[in-house]
Amino acid sequence: MKTTYNSKSVSRALAFLLSAAATALASAADWRIPENAPLLTHWASEISPTHALPEYPQPQLIRDRWQNLNGLWDYAVTDKHEENIPSAYAGKILVPYPIESALSGVMQPFLPTQRLWYHRIVTIPESWRGQRILLHFGAVDWQTTVYLNGQNLGQHRGGYDGFTFDLTKA
Repeated sequence: MKTTYNSKSVSRALAFLLSAAATALASAADWRIPENAPLLTHWASEISPTHALPEYPQPQLIRDRWQNLNGLWDYAVTDKHEENIPSAYAGKILVPYPIESALSGVMQPFLPTQRLWYHRIVTIPESWRGQRILLHFGAVDWQTTVYLNGQNLGQHRGGYDGFTFDLTKA
């Protein structure tokens, strides 16, 4: 399953956690906060690809079956008019941190003339077969289009409000 979304920046993208693959582990070893990062707090040292906002997003509404997708994702920056899913990505970004932030591991400006793409392969546990599968986003800045296996599942517009896509039939 491929989930790709574009947006101006990601404030929080809370959903599920992927099982680690060998390539993900290699990327995790390469991830680091840029050396010229300004204004880091002492908590920044606790952030890593395996520990990126790992808490359950809504403790009052806890579910037995859930995964957190925070962690390393592929990312690409294209012209804002480009609507085709990228065939190659620029590198890894640590979600849920925005591309401009040091904690994302990228810390690069994002312009209104650009489109930001995220990509990650997700494995749904076999024990979830026949269950309803929801993809929750805690918030995304402005506009998101979600693709699953190359198919457009839908779009959300609005700043910093949560939304959900039902992946069950897809």
